[in-house]
Amino acid sequence: MKTFADKAINYFLNVKTPKLNIGDIHFINPYKRPEVRIVIEKFFKKYFSDSNKRIFIFGINPGRFGGGLTGISFNDPVALREECEIENELGGKKELSSKFIYMVIKEYGGCDKFYSNIFLTALYPLAILKDGKNYNYYDRTELYNTLKPQIVTTIRTQMSFGSRREFVVCLGKKNAKFFKEINDEHNFFEEIRVLDHPRYIMQYKSKYRKDYIGEYLSALNF
Repeated sequence: MKTFADKAINYFLNVKTPKLNIGDIHFINPYKRPEVRIVIEKFFKKYFSDSNKRIFIFGINPGRFGGGLTGISFNDPVALREECEIENELGGKKELSSKFIYMVIKEYGGCDKFYSNIFLTALYPLAILKDGKNYNYYDRTELYNTLKPQIVTTIRTQMSFGSRREFVVCLGKKNAKFFKEINDEHNFFEEIRVLDHPRYIMQYKSKYRKDYIGEYLSALNF
């Protein structure tokens, strides 16, 4: 019987870069890089070598210094080394979202406990750039409409790793608007719990981060 890790590794190592004719939009596919593929296997085998059903947390699409670099949502290279004890050759970039997530993980009880119950991921698996800066799948109607079938496939495929369906957590209020539209069409999850995105919290509400950490833990039934 395939474990959560087996399914996740197989999925991520086979993510394809879309061929889109939207001139100023570019995608980062980290899964082509040998050093990322090594990290993917180490990470999932360390924390997901079981058949547990997990609470899913969906972000938007990876940032270029987080999941767009490491291939693992909300994990920058430094967090992988310092928090997960997974050595890597992916540089020393840090990401605000990753920093906040690991504050939540610490309060939850650490990586082993967190990842045994929770799966962090994104509605769209690749980083999207415009003019060299992070861009969201929903920032342009044409882009969203083009990517929507892939987003639906991404959700369905990742749920097959082993998801709980009674509720899901969605990060970002605008992200939730589009996720709700998709969920209403496909009935993936019974309830969507919406939280402010870590990037927003760290950039604009940092002095209230303890309150936001509490909101995250509450949404996860902790």
